[in-house]
Amino acid sequence: MLVLLPPSESKAAPAKRGKPVSLEQLSFPELTDLRKQVLEALSEVSARPDALDRLGVGASLADEVARNLTLHTAPARSAHQVYTGVLYDALSWETLSPAGRRRGNNRVLVISALWGALRPGDKVPSYRLSMDGELPALGPLARHWRSELPAVLTAAAGKRGVMVDCRSGPYAAAAPISSLPTDLADRTVAVRVLRETNGKRSVVSHLAKHTRGEVTRYLLEQDADPRTPAALRDLIGERWPAELTAPARVGAGWTLDVVLRD
Repeated sequence: MLVLLPPSESKAAPAKRGKPVSLEQLSFPELTDLRKQVLEALSEVSARPDALDRLGVGASLADEVARNLTLHTAPARSAHQVYTGVLYDALSWETLSPAGRRRGNNRVLVISALWGALRPGDKVPSYRLSMDGELPALGPLARHWRSELPAVLTAAAGKRGVMVDCRSGPYAAAAPISSLPTDLADRTVAVRVLRETNGKRSVVSHLAKHTRGEVTRYLLEQDADPRTPAALRDLIGERWPAELTAPARVGAGWTLDVVLRD
C-alpha cells in the first residue's frame, strides 16, 4: 500500500539549528535536477519586489517568502515535522505507535511543489510555494513535475497493493491518475469525504483534510496491507461508512467515499 498526501500550505517555524537540506540524500534522486531548477527559480522570484504577487500570497506571509532566500542554508528537519495544518494535525505523526511510524516511512509519500515527492523522514527546510502557481522560466509547477512524478509513483507503488490518493486537486495534477500505467491506475483509490445530513450528502473541503489525516493514521496503525480497492473499502469500513465507486473508464481510478453522518 502507498498513501499519497498533499503538503500543508502552513509550515512549522524554522528550526534554529541543524544541517541544511542535502538534495543528494533526499528520496527519489531522479528528481534532483528538477528540484534544483525549482529551487533556483523560487530563489529568484522571492528576491523580486513583486515576490508576493508572483507567489500569490498576501503581505502577512512576507516573512515566509523571505525564507525562500535561505533554503540552501536554513536548518532542515523531517518532512513530518515541517508540514502542519489540519491533515497533519489529524495524522499526528509523533503519537503514532512505533509500528505505525515504520509503516508511514515506507508507505507515505508527500507530493510537494518544491521537492516533487518526499518520504516523511526526508529532511527539508520550511518554505512557501504552492503547486497551483508557476515560476518564471518553468511555467506551471504541476506541468513541470508531470515529466517525472508519474514514473516515481509507479516505482514506489510496486507491482501489488493499492495506492490511496489523498491529494488535493493541484497536487493530483502533478501526476494525474490518467498518466499512470493502467495496472496501477486500476488499483488507485481517491479518497473523497462526504457529509450526510438528514439523508442528503455534500462534498466537504476543510473537514475533508481532517478526515484524510484520520484515514491515513488509521491505515498506518493497522497490521494490514490491502491489495485491492475492495479490501481497502472493507478495512476503512471498519471505522467509517465507506462506499466504493468503480472507474468510469479504464485507467481512471476508483473513488472511495468516506461518509460523515450528522
